[in-house]
Amino acid sequence: MTIAEEAPVKPTPTVKGVPILGSALEMGKDPAAFLVKAYREHGPVFRMKLLGKSRTVLAGAEAAEFMNSREGRECLRSREFWQGMIDEYGATRTITGEDGESHKELRELMRRGYSRDAIKGRGPELLDITDRVLERDWRPGTTVPVVQGMQYLVTEQLGELLTGAAPREYVPDIRLLTLYVLNVLVTRQRPRILLRNPKYRKAKARVFELGEQMAADLKARHGQTPEGERNLVEDLMDAHLNRPHLVPAEDLVLTLTGPYVAGLDTVANTTAAFVYAVLKHPEVLARIQAEADALFAGGPIADEDVRRLPATRYALMETMRMYPVAVTLIRTATRDFSFAGHTVREGETVYIGTTVPHFMEEYFREPHTFDITRYEKPRAEHLRPGAYSPYGRGPHTCLGKSFADVQMALSMARLFHRLDLELESPDYTLATKTAPTPGPAMSFKVRVKGLRN
Repeated sequence: MTIAEEAPVKPTPTVKGVPILGSALEMGKDPAAFLVKAYREHGPVFRMKLLGKSRTVLAGAEAAEFMNSREGRECLRSREFWQGMIDEYGATRTITGEDGESHKELRELMRRGYSRDAIKGRGPELLDITDRVLERDWRPGTTVPVVQGMQYLVTEQLGELLTGAAPREYVPDIRLLTLYVLNVLVTRQRPRILLRNPKYRKAKARVFELGEQMAADLKARHGQTPEGERNLVEDLMDAHLNRPHLVPAEDLVLTLTGPYVAGLDTVANTTAAFVYAVLKHPEVLARIQAEADALFAGGPIADEDVRRLPATRYALMETMRMYPVAVTLIRTATRDFSFAGHTVREGETVYIGTTVPHFMEEYFREPHTFDITRYEKPRAEHLRPGAYSPYGRGPHTCLGKSFADVQMALSMARLFHRLDLELESPDYTLATKTAPTPGPAMSFKVRVKGLRN
């Protein structure tokens, strides 16, 4: 019997909150801490009130495992969560909002373009892009806004590696569009009237301009790249031209600009938090610098050389544990089902707290301590069932996680190999934000003391 089939059915407890707001303030301030506390008090199923609306929460390792199960795939869907964004683009669908066979079809189409193979043999190119951005934006003697710096770096990397173009001039527009769409239409944390803001309308027009320009360029050069060498957007354009039911014309702008939107908050937030955590822990910094210096002293790198960066990879894993960009997953119940003895009704909006175990000592010893050795064998704390969910869970697990692992490891190794960085103050504690996605605040800055190599 699985957790989704347990009986008898029990009444679902509700987390105590304040009038009208319910638990909105606690969720807005620190969603991970709120969910861990609620899990401790009520178990893996509870309700919370957000601005007068009651929401069901499934949390903990139980919920993470449920997302990977057949029951989870059958009982939950994602379309409603993303529908507002789909409508705003005038599109018919997006991969994150599809389920079942439609989702599988789109995922298979994009699999190669987002896979580790997409970066295979391109490590030197990735490093060249990184060097170029560092030389331009991270000059010795300057103070750098880290999240913004990472957004520009990520956009140029994803642009050249996945789409063949690096639209640096569109980064502010992509950022603003993403901020409004996620806050207003996806997470629904802000009122729709904000979409009338002229700044938002201008940013939206600019992103559509970028998408239409990409589509025109791709059509003009269609067929010139051998099938096995096509990048992500070339695969998408080929599908549009030869299998238009997969990528109809209405979906082109959303689909072609999707890599920028996907990477801008996720990878940029993670790498910004990584910079903070590493600078805050000198012993980790020393390990990362030593292995990066050894790697880059040997000339051009090969694909397998990422394995020579264990401290960097473990520090990234620890960053994603302590600073997850997706604290919860939001789904809709496709039918009535039971979970841990509680009933969830068809049509309910369900929050799944898959990262709750990240902050529990049952899974990670001293969970609020940044400790990169917890991933080394024999400890390997992240391998316990349901313990670690940095890229989500279930059929919508991040398609680009293998690509991102390599991208972030090489980029961060290069950053600390090239530059001598310091926090503005040794006592600085990272300021964070939660909307539209959790991560370091835009105010977080570091000082570039000088060049190391």
